[in-house]
Amino acid sequence: MEPEHVTLRDVAREAGVSYATASRALNGSDRTVRKENADRVRAAADRLGYAPDLSAQAIARGSSSTVALVVNDIDDPYFSSIAAGVTEAAQEAGLIVTMAIADRSPGLELQIVRTLRGHRPRAVIIAGTRTTGSDTHTALTDELSAYQESGGRVALISQPELPFTTLSIDNYGGARRLATALAGAGYRRFAIVHAGDDIRTSADRRQGFTDGLHAAGLALDAADQIVTDFTRAGGFQAAATIASRRPEAVFAVNDVMAIGLMSGLRDAGLTPGADIAVAGFDDIAAAVDVLPPLTTVRVPLHDLGRQALELALSGSAPTHVDIPVELVLRESTPKT
Repeated sequence: MEPEHVTLRDVAREAGVSYATASRALNGSDRTVRKENADRVRAAADRLGYAPDLSAQAIARGSSSTVALVVNDIDDPYFSSIAAGVTEAAQEAGLIVTMAIADRSPGLELQIVRTLRGHRPRAVIIAGTRTTGSDTHTALTDELSAYQESGGRVALISQPELPFTTLSIDNYGGARRLATALAGAGYRRFAIVHAGDDIRTSADRRQGFTDGLHAAGLALDAADQIVTDFTRAGGFQAAATIASRRPEAVFAVNDVMAIGLMSGLRDAGLTPGADIAVAGFDDIAAAVDVLPPLTTVRVPLHDLGRQALELALSGSAPTHVDIPVELVLRESTPKT
């Protein structure tokens, strides 16, 4: 008999047991199978070259040996660093990570979660900012709740808006401390490059930095708050406005925007750091590779991914974990 044609019924017949017993023995059901029967089934499967159906195993167990990670944008080093941490923790747990890209779309994120429920992963990790004004909040909560009730595990790396285990970065506090440090170093004229306030991460960082400046007795003109895409290209596009405004220092609300801004400033004939100081947020790996190295706020991205999966797999009650951040001063803000 050719291995590719072998079915579970063939294995059951060879072992002299029922189809249900063979299924439970090979697919890992929690229902018990007598050891002698399980041994006969496995021996028959080996003799016949039977390859188990992974989707059938998932149904029998109530979950598969996979972990699903949903991120906004895998090209962004922020998310790839989180993914590396999730993958490392999954490997240690004997699990495989599958990844889906939500492209910063709440509707696509909801669609992905609905699809994932049918695949029955052991856990679902969602990494990405919440979006204000989205009409998918209730539907996403319902989908994740139904998934949990069927035995799945959930953890979010986001703002604490949904009733699931959530790891939240101190976006507001980190940006406020950065503003305090830059003002304390002697910078007086600032600009902020940020995304629309519907993106909660950007809004929290913009507000934290603005409040830090106000606490230092400094004002920020509305024309010096430049709205652009939450990407490297968005930072690059903002450079022309920054070059015309000529602030002393610019805060871009994430590192990829800051790196794009630095490139755009060079194209405008300005030297980042020397002519205009630049700071970001996240401390992605590239922050130390650009010239000058980028002042930023460090988020423990790799450890964040690890911790999210470990919390999900622990099966503990939903909890909220505040993730502290660290100010990192480098040559892109030379006064510091």
